[in-house]
Amino acid sequence: MRIARWCFWIALAAAGCSASNRGTSATETDPSSGAGDSGAGSGEGGQDDPFGSGADIGGNSGDVGNGDNGSGPPDNGCIERASLVYVLSQDNELYSFRPDRKEFTKIGVLGCRTGMDPNSMAIDRNAVAWVNYVEPDDSEGTLFKVSTEDASCEPSGATLSDGWSRLGMGFSSDLSRPDTEELFVAGATGMPGIGLGRIDGASVTPVGEFSGSMRDISAELTGTGDGRLFGFFTTTPVQLAEIDKETGEIIEATDLPGIETPSSWAFSFWGGDFYFYTAPSELGSSSRTTNVSRYRPSDGSIDTDYMTNIGFRIVGAGVSTCAPLDLPR
Repeated sequence: MRIARWCFWIALAAAGCSASNRGTSATETDPSSGAGDSGAGSGEGGQDDPFGSGADIGGNSGDVGNGDNGSGPPDNGCIERASLVYVLSQDNELYSFRPDRKEFTKIGVLGCRTGMDPNSMAIDRNAVAWVNYVEPDDSEGTLFKVSTEDASCEPSGATLSDGWSRLGMGFSSDLSRPDTEELFVAGATGMPGIGLGRIDGASVTPVGEFSGSMRDISAELTGTGDGRLFGFFTTTPVQLAEIDKETGEIIEATDLPGIETPSSWAFSFWGGDFYFYTAPSELGSSSRTTNVSRYRPSDGSIDTDYMTNIGFRIVGAGVSTCAPLDLPR
């Protein structure tokens, strides 16, 4: 079913995430250094310390500058870099993404000290990426904080356990206090999934199971600047659903026919539209990399050919609650 209320969205910005069962058409910075300028979103207004003013998990984000993202509300306290989408490849590479330009820009290889596989990502209001790594058998998972300026990495201090090692993730803001946000997670360790939780300090607090036909289904999450939370459910056909942040119940959902049910996937919101990053299983389809599909709630259109076979497999995506509310003109 269609979500009619989406036609009236005038105040959305989001933080998204992704996951995989286990990623050019990009513009690259110097890959030998493992760091660089994102090209599309850094520059004046960046932080000297990429982690020093990062958001506390489940708490307030700091004032990080007076940069204007060009489309969001003026003087929102966000640096310019926080207005971009970021994606994480299966090969542990971080890219910025401008959906309006169909442009990926390589930032660098993540410097996280772990032997686990990259799985999902969310972006906070200070343009810091929160990256979930997981063992292939889901026996262990961890969270790192990654600079979107140079891909440098440090531990987050959060502990993942009791079925929460493999996550879908997304920041969502408080409508009454837009500079306050929480990191929501969807437990995707094994099957079935265990529903919605949130990061409180150093641990995961369970919120509740997803309801109806989404019960026991794993989800990717993206939050919005008006306090809403959405999930990308890899059913057949795939579905986009609004989630009650207090209970985990599904508020409303819509089928998205034509978007493949993926093996590696990610999910983000930007400029009024949702973007789905999908790739099939590598078995028998090793030459196919990620496709990018766009869903436009304002007219209900689904563009499955927005970008195809981009050259790498995306396993994580995120965009902060500072992102543009409407398409840049």
